[in-house]
Amino acid sequence: MATETLGYKEEMLEYSLPVSSESDNGSTSQSDSDSASTVSDLLPDIPLPPPSKAPTEILSVDLDTPDNHVPRDPRLIRLTGVHPFNVEPPLTTLFKEGFLTSPELFYVRNHGPVPRVRDEDIPTWELSIEGLVENPITLDFRQILQEFDQITAPITLVCAGNRRKEQNQVRKSKGFSWGAAGLSTALFTGPMMRDIIKRAKPMRRAKYVCMEGADKLPNGFYGTSVKLNWVMDPNRGIMLAHKMNGEDLRPDHGRPLRAVVPGQIGGRSVKWLTKLILTDAPSDNWYHIYDNRVLPTMVSPEQSAKEPKWWYDDRYAIYDLNVNSAVVHPQHDEVLRPAKAGPTATYTAQGYAYAGGGRRINRVEISLDKGKSWRLANIEYPEDKYREYESNLFGGKVDMFWRETCFCWCFWNLEILISDLTESDAILVRAMDEALSIQPRDMYWSVLGMMNNPWFRVAVIKDSDTIRFEHPTQPALMPGGWMERVKKAGGDLTNGHWGEVMSNEEVEANNGKAVEEINMKKEGLDRKVDFAEFKAHVSPEEPWFVVNGEVYDGTKFLEGHPGGAQSIVSAAGMDVSEEFLAIRKFHFLYLDGINTNKTTDSETAKAMMPDYHIGTLEKASLKVLHDEAQNQSSLGTPDEKYLQPKVWKKAELSTKRSISWDTRIFTFKLDYDLQPLGLPTGQHLMVKLKDSTTSESIIRAYTPISETNQQGTLDLLIKVYTPTPTEKGGKMTMALDKLAIGDNVEIKGPLGRLTYLGHGKVLLNDKQRDVKSFRMICGGSGITPIYQVLRAVVTNAQDPTHCVVLDGNRMEEDILCREELDSYAALNDERCTIVHTLTKPSGDWKGLKGRIGEELLKQYAPPSADGDSLALICGPEGMETATKAGLLKMGWDENDLVFF
Repeated sequence: MATETLGYKEEMLEYSLPVSSESDNGSTSQSDSDSASTVSDLLPDIPLPPPSKAPTEILSVDLDTPDNHVPRDPRLIRLTGVHPFNVEPPLTTLFKEGFLTSPELFYVRNHGPVPRVRDEDIPTWELSIEGLVENPITLDFRQILQEFDQITAPITLVCAGNRRKEQNQVRKSKGFSWGAAGLSTALFTGPMMRDIIKRAKPMRRAKYVCMEGADKLPNGFYGTSVKLNWVMDPNRGIMLAHKMNGEDLRPDHGRPLRAVVPGQIGGRSVKWLTKLILTDAPSDNWYHIYDNRVLPTMVSPEQSAKEPKWWYDDRYAIYDLNVNSAVVHPQHDEVLRPAKAGPTATYTAQGYAYAGGGRRINRVEISLDKGKSWRLANIEYPEDKYREYESNLFGGKVDMFWRETCFCWCFWNLEILISDLTESDAILVRAMDEALSIQPRDMYWSVLGMMNNPWFRVAVIKDSDTIRFEHPTQPALMPGGWMERVKKAGGDLTNGHWGEVMSNEEVEANNGKAVEEINMKKEGLDRKVDFAEFKAHVSPEEPWFVVNGEVYDGTKFLEGHPGGAQSIVSAAGMDVSEEFLAIRKFHFLYLDGINTNKTTDSETAKAMMPDYHIGTLEKASLKVLHDEAQNQSSLGTPDEKYLQPKVWKKAELSTKRSISWDTRIFTFKLDYDLQPLGLPTGQHLMVKLKDSTTSESIIRAYTPISETNQQGTLDLLIKVYTPTPTEKGGKMTMALDKLAIGDNVEIKGPLGRLTYLGHGKVLLNDKQRDVKSFRMICGGSGITPIYQVLRAVVTNAQDPTHCVVLDGNRMEEDILCREELDSYAALNDERCTIVHTLTKPSGDWKGLKGRIGEELLKQYAPPSADGDSLALICGPEGMETATKAGLLKMGWDENDLVFF
């Protein structure tokens, strides 16, 4: 055990052994070489960590993110843009490092900002053990190091999304595109989790260990759970770790303390660990429920969003890894010249394989004839060398001789005659573990795109004097791979023949059914659009825009719906790929042909796109367009309006105030203290956040409740919809509720069909008209756009417009802005009528009861004989639909109904 020392760094030295590292010029220094030789002499048969050099530079791309305190290696491939940091190393570089991976190249899966942990804070870092325990305790970092036996063990961590890019090529999942390098191996040092939990004395009914980290995310702190009996089983090897390869944990890897759950997906190994909570049921953490699951393949993204039951079914949660393998050599785009090789020349194919739950890979097989015959590859298990050694390493005891479980990747290789490769169309690889679980031939597609493990296929492309190898995909947005090539050529990636054209006999034998990717392009159109032509068609009357590199013309839409598509006009001249895939109420679609937005899914919107397709924007022009957008996003002057219709602007959360159990007022700072927002009365703005699970954007429309002339800040009134066993909850409202003070969102606007100019004058669909009254019908948080117009009317004593507000809610405490609404009615009894109705009132409620229906509409929202009234409507979709039907039945003109 360690003795008491002065601080974190001194304390850690007692657990350290020398590790070789590179000097600034990339070579190994003399002292490092001597140290490495010493360790090698002591442990000649154990694979040691590769040379490691901790990054010291903050990369420029991270300077404007919350991770501006984390140095990183620029070789890592970013999978989700700049932030959050989700990366994998180049596959060949990872393989070249050998059995163990250097911390700077170890893959990273972060859901949000990396917690900032200072050296001086680490000795007092606390871990609480609570829940169903007889002795709840809190341990600080010193105690964890000094009061518990430390072990060192090699463990491979694998992201459940490894190889997901292949699934995304077949059909876009909800996850980002990992390549085949979403795994890494290190020597982890720390105590066994079971020893920590034993001290707290678990109760008999405790069945699960819930873990929680310090990373504050949009949906709470990251957390998950594993079974308690797994933790208490020493053969499972579940531990806490404070070192990787003999070094203190680096920030991206959980500094200073993390869980390590061998044999299971990386998502169970919680980083920046702060809590162990014993429970009688699996974790109810948002990230445990909505992440790391393989839903049945027939469940579509849309179905999973509408039916929360799929996420709450623990049968679909992922724990143990499945069996998987990949080819590293030949590399992607590697070229061989068979003519220069003799008839007996061979090529050594190489790669990796792994299994889950501690199971061992027992065979790896290679086929060169589409799976008709197989060859047995050689397998190397470096992990076995640690079983032969029993001593201390990096401050922890290596004690594996008794253990039969395998928690690391293995390497396979096979000598193949080059002449055989020239006769083959592809190299196929599959692995089998000791439970005889084998990689399937075909892909099991699922909503999150996790646990992808079909045969790994490397295509062999033959030319006159060369053969070239193609891997299935390249990670992130990197182009390349036979799957991309086949898909672009119109091949069916799910036909059981890797998209190849099949004979009639093969077609009959193929029972697989393709999952169609919706085509957003016009059939047979092969037109290139350059930057000059594109920019010549971006006027409000002829709005061209770009989605996924393709150019679309919104003119036809405007012709059918004149003035009713400001979202199309604001998209003119822009790449709106992100908005198109993220906005649920997409403004192409109108309910029953009138100017009201219809809630739709992205696939319905995609199906409409060929009608608007013009051609493909040239790659150079697309880059110019992106560069132009980047330049437009820079700050303007203090007196310039904050809102820009074509530019996303950052806004920092400055305060958050709860006004009820589920309702908050969020105040965001603009660029400058005296800056005007620039939102006309009656219009709304768009708010964008990143989904911490998928890193895709969440975009929703909101109307601030702040005064129109308020400067420097804006206020959003948000009702938070939390998940229930039958409802998934509001993705955006939950994300907003989890924001910490100082976090940023992005905002763009203004948008909207209606602008109230005052004194009964309205700009509707770009045409001015006069009104004498508003009938305002709303429900729940739909009050906010109604409130904005109402306030403009009643706070102006000279405005003669009459307003009736019919506000529907469940319970009395659900009524938002009630004090303001009632005060407006009291002060303006001749111009303002406020009516509340509740569907679940208390016994003390004296007001109206029931839903907003025909009777209430007849009483409070009759049509105007002179056509000088407008009905402003905002609420849940069911309420809006019923209201529309009721008003039309009463004789309202469709053009007088405005849906926010």
